Amino acid sequence: MFVDSHCHLDAAEFDADREAVVARARAAGVTQMVLPAVEVANFGAVRDLARVHGFAYALGIHPLYVMRAADEDLARLDEALKEHLHDPRLVAVGEIGLDYFVPGVDPARQQHFYVEQLSLARRYGLPAILHVRKSADQLLAGLRRIGVEGGIAHAFNGSAQQALEFVKLGFKLGFGGTLSFDRSLQIRRLASTLPESALVLETDAPDIPPQWLYKTAAERTAGATMRNEPGELPRIAGELASLRGWTLVETAQITRANTEAALQRLRGAMGVSSAG
Repeated sequence: MFVDSHCHLDAAEFDADREAVVARARAAGVTQMVLPAVEVANFGAVRDLARVHGFAYALGIHPLYVMRAADEDLARLDEALKEHLHDPRLVAVGEIGLDYFVPGVDPARQQHFYVEQLSLARRYGLPAILHVRKSADQLLAGLRRIGVEGGIAHAFNGSAQQALEFVKLGFKLGFGGTLSFDRSLQIRRLASTLPESALVLETDAPDIPPQWLYKTAAERTAGATMRNEPGELPRIAGELASLRGWTLVETAQITRANTEAALQRLRGAMGVSSAG
């Protein structure tokens, strides 16, 4: 029923109970997930999890990992994309992008990896899954230089004007747990007013926990954890449904169709058995 368009199921936070996490998600109605890689070291992990569980995956180098990436990792990504291009579960190049919020990550190195990975996406005819944080204009500039087959601007947090520019370039916009916070006025406004064809749902699990999982700084200092899970997606979808005046079934249908439009190989991934 629901597609989680961005879930880091390979993350260490799930090592103790990953099978149970998947079972809870399926029981909640999450029938498909897209598992983006963040560095060369986890290419195999996302690919294997996708194969075992019948999910989809993307290969790329995250902007917050470029400082520990080797220069030759771009060549390794090129090789991996070439090797697995005919795998129906490989649906995008990602997670790639720019992050100008976290200090200490060289902007020039981020830009180099971003542009090179866009070029790979273009070469192999794949969409891109973009990390967007304080970087929407720079990401858009790269997309205008190196056109790709659309994709998803994950966890979108830019302006309405920037949102529409991504849409013009063939991108859908990912919305997740942030929708559940009343103070997220801009994000909730975007989710309410953007064309319905622009919206996809995600958890970014184990990150971006929704309001009902959120712990205060004091609680976290005392040892409380707030791991997000893909099984939270239907409740997040309920937030979007409330904002748009949709039923939950309509929300699932609309966002699933939008995700398939953004990641056109996804429909084929859904038709492949987990044993394949």
